[in-house]
Amino acid sequence: MLAQLPTALQNLHLPLRLKLWDGNELDLGPTPSVTIVVKDPQLVSQFTRPSLDLLGSAFVEGRLELEGSISEVVRVCDELSQALLDDDGPYISARLEHDKATDAASISYHYDLSNEFYQLWLDREMVYSCAYFKTGEETLEQAQQDKFHHLCRKLRLQPGEYLLDVGCGWGGLARFAAREYGVKVFGITLSKEQLALAHERVVAEGLQDQVELVLLDYRDLPQDGRFDKVVSVGMFEHVGHANLELYTQCLFGAVREGGLVMNHGITAKYTDGRPVGRGAGDFIERYVFPNGELPHVSMISAFISEAGLEIVDVESLRLHYARTLEHWSQRLEARLDEAAQMVPEQTLRIWRLYLAGCAYAFARGWINLHQILAVKPYADGSHGLPLTREDIYR
Repeated sequence: MLAQLPTALQNLHLPLRLKLWDGNELDLGPTPSVTIVVKDPQLVSQFTRPSLDLLGSAFVEGRLELEGSISEVVRVCDELSQALLDDDGPYISARLEHDKATDAASISYHYDLSNEFYQLWLDREMVYSCAYFKTGEETLEQAQQDKFHHLCRKLRLQPGEYLLDVGCGWGGLARFAAREYGVKVFGITLSKEQLALAHERVVAEGLQDQVELVLLDYRDLPQDGRFDKVVSVGMFEHVGHANLELYTQCLFGAVREGGLVMNHGITAKYTDGRPVGRGAGDFIERYVFPNGELPHVSMISAFISEAGLEIVDVESLRLHYARTLEHWSQRLEARLDEAAQMVPEQTLRIWRLYLAGCAYAFARGWINLHQILAVKPYADGSHGLPLTREDIYR
């Protein structure tokens, strides 16, 4: 059976062992750190072009097994794919449809999985977005608290202000802003599971008079400028390229003149938004984030500007997200037995690859993350922001 393996594969020098269904083994290097156990004979012919989508899908479907630490599995499989494939194939831009029903179903698929499952590997506040590491030595809990402070300071939150939290998740940022900065918060989400737990936590902290969280689509936000500040964290990735103009217009209409808007989210490497990673993006689209689309920072910046907001600060947190995802992946790997009791086997396989794979992708610059701060100027073009950033870091 080993003779059936593609010659190009047999000539590689990688820390990889191939174990076939018939018991035969082939080491592609002297000290294998990863083993691919091929259970489906039909996979052999496909190893001439082992994209990350092919390898990941086969693992999810149980057609192969992957042995070794999950981070090492991702690294070695990428080296295998890179050795036999061009970096990325041709890209044809196609905008996805993003109506309310489709977006609600996509959000439910990802976020309504299981609150208990997310609690296994997120921090105690269940913050499902990039943390902020001042030194790199912080615990995940500390880095997420520092991220909250970083956002609130950039927004220059003041007691008594009204903050809109678009895509509020489990309500961690909303509660933090209310508790630590004395603001009133209105948060929206499309996830029923997230909202239920978020409500419980608001009540538990006695913040009902300051924090209101509701099930609402961003397209239904009030457009009367009632909010002093707006924050959107890890949400605009679900908006879709076709709706970015409408999304930014909704943020513009929701905030008062002189108010600030913070958009924090994942951005694409290339200006046309095409995926990278030899099929990694296809895997995420199929199994993790259906209908998700990542715009380049220039694309979202253009729509923010066209909506009438003035961009005043842009910061990349790419390496912060790589570290965040490493924490998440390690925490999940440490509790696999518990996770297996909460979600189906196929789902757990997806998430193991997803977290480790995204940590790898951010570390290597396949994708990025940007915080974009914008202001809605007064009619005369003025605004009340300080002339420098010094106040953020005091």
